[in-house]
Amino acid sequence: MTAARPLDAIDRKLLHELQRDASISHADLADRVGASTASCWRRMRALEADGILARPVRLVNAARVGRGVNVICHIKIKNHLAETTEAFEGFVAARDEIIECYSMSGDWDYLLRILVADVEDYTRFLMRTVLRHPSVATGSSHFALAQVKYTTAVPI
Repeated sequence: MTAARPLDAIDRKLLHELQRDASISHADLADRVGASTASCWRRMRALEADGILARPVRLVNAARVGRGVNVICHIKIKNHLAETTEAFEGFVAARDEIIECYSMSGDWDYLLRILVADVEDYTRFLMRTVLRHPSVATGSSHFALAQVKYTTAVPI
């Protein structure tokens, strides 16, 4: 991991505002952070070049598009050989239902966040897809009852 470059007050304000609304105009952004439009544009390009800012996206309400069931699934893989982990991670990358995946320390090897339409949809996905993958030894599922907090904003 590379060291983060130092951020000044304007960079921090810029990142804060862009995390709140990536569709803001450059002029409005400049007003909010107290800089010129050209300066904001240059700073944004520098933050992108440094890998601090990634592509802008729009957030979708999962429940409104039929993906209202949020499942946390822990996975143990059969072994930790490079080809096993690569195969599992490739499988994860190819599945749209899996929206987050973390390689973990502790008792479980991976933590997946999976969005599905309903419990039956999850059961099918788990039993016919995830647990049948040749690298998977076992899994444990936990259904979210309510979303208490959700944010994509990184503390700056």
